[in-house]
Amino acid sequence: MKYRNLFGAASVMAMAAMTAQAQEVTLALSHWVPPTHPLQVRGMEPWAAAIEEASEGRIRVELYPAQQLGAAADHYDMARDGIVDIGFINPGYQPGRFPILAAGELPFTIDNAASGSRALHEWYSNYMDTEMPDVHVCLVHLHDPGTLHGTSGPLAAPADFAGMNIRPAHGTMARLVNALGAASVQVPAPAMRDLITSGGADATASPWGSLFVFGVQDAVTHHLDMPFYVTTFAFVMNQGAYDGLSDANRAVMDEHCSPEWSERMAAGWAEAEAAGRAQLEEMGGHTFYQPNAEQIEEWRAVAAPLIDEWKTAVAAAGTDADAAYDSLIETLRANDALYD
Repeated sequence: MKYRNLFGAASVMAMAAMTAQAQEVTLALSHWVPPTHPLQVRGMEPWAAAIEEASEGRIRVELYPAQQLGAAADHYDMARDGIVDIGFINPGYQPGRFPILAAGELPFTIDNAASGSRALHEWYSNYMDTEMPDVHVCLVHLHDPGTLHGTSGPLAAPADFAGMNIRPAHGTMARLVNALGAASVQVPAPAMRDLITSGGADATASPWGSLFVFGVQDAVTHHLDMPFYVTTFAFVMNQGAYDGLSDANRAVMDEHCSPEWSERMAAGWAEAEAAGRAQLEEMGGHTFYQPNAEQIEEWRAVAAPLIDEWKTAVAAAGTDADAAYDSLIETLRANDALYD
């Protein structure tokens, strides 16, 4: 009898272990771009498929696009509070909340989305637990470098934007807009068309392809032909959902929450964004303004104070800002992603 009881207990333990390893789970991923957006088609869908394959079908990622579950700016809190398992966030929609990651928003710093995303993820891995302690940060990435697009021109020199109402992409761009002598009108990308067509803004910050995604390609026909800024994004996971995964499933998620996958998430989207400029040319009726060398230096001079502003904000949050900035530049240079 004694041996039968011991054998029974061992069997129960073995079965429990097997059940834990074979855990099946569906993770709700909420985002706020359209389901046809290249980030979903070329990024999220392949990522979800890779996770399902690597887990042998145990993990399924279910996509909820277009703000179905909540507003764009709320997605960090939605993931934190367990409303969704994974949230796609633009930290810049809540200016000042995530000052360290805002380094990626600094103009004339990152020159491409692919290796730039890998570099930003590598760098931010040193700070994510400090800045986003109540979620599990999975991916950190960028869009293809963007620029400013307006309803009229010229749009070559910083002085051309004085007096305008401009929709910035994030808080750092909002400060740049103010430095131009313009007023910032910050709304998420899905609201961009309504803002422009209603006359609420004269110009918007955007990468090229997103003008088509959000339907403003016929509303902004004048373009500063100098991509010079990027926007930071992240996929953040509810901590409880992550901790509740079996060891095997957690290992799969860890494999797919990496600098390499951040690069892959960004790469297809970046290609689609870059193609947008040629599409605008083919449409006709669009004017592109290429700044001359003197005007480019004027742009750099306007943007330069943003670095010191970033350092001040980061230092106030208790982080060594000089060391963080130097580390970012070194990581970008090592990944061939530093803006020249």
